Amino acid sequence: MNTPSAHTNALIRETSPYLLQHAHNPVNWNAWNPEVLAQAKKENKLILISIGYAACHWCHVMEHQCFEDEEVAEVMNQHFVNIKIDREERPDVDHIYMDALQMMTGSGGWPLNIVALPDGRPFWGATYVRKNDWITVLEQLAALYKTDPKKVTDYAQNLANGLQSINLIPTPEKQETITKEAIKGAVSQWSQYFDTFLGGHKRAPKFMMPVNLDFLLHYATLFQDRNITDYVHTTLTRMAYGGIYDHLGGGFSRYSVDTKWHVPHFEKMLYDNAQLISLYAKAFGANGNILYKKVVEETITFLTQELMSPEAGFYSSLDADSLDQKGKLTEGAYYVWTEAALQELLKDDFALFKDYYNINSYGFWEEELYVLIRDATDEEIANKHHLDVETLNKRIEKCKKRLLTKRELRPRPRLDDKILTSWNALMIKGLAETYRYLGNAKYLVMAKKTAAFLEHRIVKKDGSLYHNHKEGKSTIEGFLEDYATLIDAYLALYEVTFEEVWLKRSASLMDYCLLHFLQEESGLFYFTSDTQEVMVRRSLETTDNVIPASNSIMAHCLFKLSGYYPKADYFAHYEKMLAHMRESILKNPNSHAHWLQLPLFHIFPFREVVITGESYQEYAAIIRRQYFPNILLAGTDNKGTLNLFENRMEPAKTLIYVCENGACQLPVSSPDEALSLL
Repeated sequence: MNTPSAHTNALIRETSPYLLQHAHNPVNWNAWNPEVLAQAKKENKLILISIGYAACHWCHVMEHQCFEDEEVAEVMNQHFVNIKIDREERPDVDHIYMDALQMMTGSGGWPLNIVALPDGRPFWGATYVRKNDWITVLEQLAALYKTDPKKVTDYAQNLANGLQSINLIPTPEKQETITKEAIKGAVSQWSQYFDTFLGGHKRAPKFMMPVNLDFLLHYATLFQDRNITDYVHTTLTRMAYGGIYDHLGGGFSRYSVDTKWHVPHFEKMLYDNAQLISLYAKAFGANGNILYKKVVEETITFLTQELMSPEAGFYSSLDADSLDQKGKLTEGAYYVWTEAALQELLKDDFALFKDYYNINSYGFWEEELYVLIRDATDEEIANKHHLDVETLNKRIEKCKKRLLTKRELRPRPRLDDKILTSWNALMIKGLAETYRYLGNAKYLVMAKKTAAFLEHRIVKKDGSLYHNHKEGKSTIEGFLEDYATLIDAYLALYEVTFEEVWLKRSASLMDYCLLHFLQEESGLFYFTSDTQEVMVRRSLETTDNVIPASNSIMAHCLFKLSGYYPKADYFAHYEKMLAHMRESILKNPNSHAHWLQLPLFHIFPFREVVITGESYQEYAAIIRRQYFPNILLAGTDNKGTLNLFENRMEPAKTLIYVCENGACQLPVSSPDEALSLL
């Protein structure tokens, strides 16, 4: 084994924390760049591509067992041009090679290890591999390429053809809309997998999937479906009760390894938490559950304390691993407790805390360690201990502060301090929607500060975007996910401020995308712009996952922009996208949940709510606070320039127009009257 300082490779010049973690491996790692790819072609050497990210536990394990090992490094350096990739920096490359791995093995994950021809076409892949197996397979692949290069090349070409074909969205056979019955049928079929007692799906591990829950909340509200409503709120409550939620510091971990949301994979990602504050804020708007408000506020506290840069950009993640009491990197070490430690710290309050957070067989993890988890309401615990809820909450808060103070003395999880445009845009939207539903102006201030940071550091003079920022440097051309999420964030900011600058910025970015990302025949958008170099294929991202597909976000944005700018071609582009995706959406609804929201805008009335006059902000604040998924908001004190304001302004009056497809009912002069129309 080498010591960390014994070697230095080309990754030392990078800014990604994940790449820098590998900068002292004996492997001659390179970053993904044109010069290295050209070198592989020139030397006719196979490329070994290893993809991971800073908070990835198994990436660290494989690094320790393989990439820090001299014997392994010798094999890798002799036979391959070795490339390390941070998947969060290069999602374009990750998409292609993850698809390749799934085609070859039927499964995916990280670390993602690919062996490819010198031109980048893959022919072998695996995730985590042990040292001896790794050496054996690499020697075999290198030997095969020397002895039978045609066999390798033919397989790589077949795989490349497959990668092209699975990226094509077939032209729909029928030009039909998605009906109410079709959506009900899709949700009915999907709901067979729902765990109605513990929330999420009937399986482990359990992922939170805010995209799916956002759709189901929207669906349940419009269809007045009590079963789906109950399922959504059961899931949100169980997630907030679970060990997946950090009860001391706020914020959610990546996923739980069990069915009850108890033991998490402890990494904390910005993109999960940004979307979850949006979701819980909307759910609070829908039913006023004070638990949801608390989750939102505590999660934002975590994000601002742990992941916010001095310039108000947000860092990417906290690692799952941290040093335990023996000085060993261990998953979850920062977050877990022994019963003895809790008893010593909490003294007279321990019995209450023990009951509240299940320091018992229900909350036990392993090796005398507990992960805090709730399983009862405040009222149930208060009654059991003959307390009122207010007293209970005060005592529990006192315990939490004491434990948090102690926890902060522990070695902290490692921070991935790169700033990604798309994830920051999700955060801006989350903060804007928190302000919308909770009404606290400090969240709007935060959203605007982060937006100003992106304007200053990420937006270029020609209107294009960077993807990544670290230590004062912005790098990597923006991908569709960056444009889509930022357009969406700007639209969310307009609806809570009525400042037209946000609409103008969103329209400007959309026009840039229509010029540089559009695939004419389908109306969909490529993941990479026509200004970027492409390897193997130019991808189309259409499947909604933990984050919505960049194309489904674009469709939402086109629909909203068409409401504000009806004379532009936005609606025609939107219709073409939705028609092209119709069959994919209905065939696999749980992988197209963000797409599935779009037909709800047509099946049910979609209202433009236009407020004009000097009290427009006060009236809007009342309307905004309730969850109405099928409305578009616009407002002005009679200085607005949008078509929506034409002939709708009267001096010395504040009026609210509730319109549908441009046709308005008679204006009303109070928020209560408008709410009754909605």
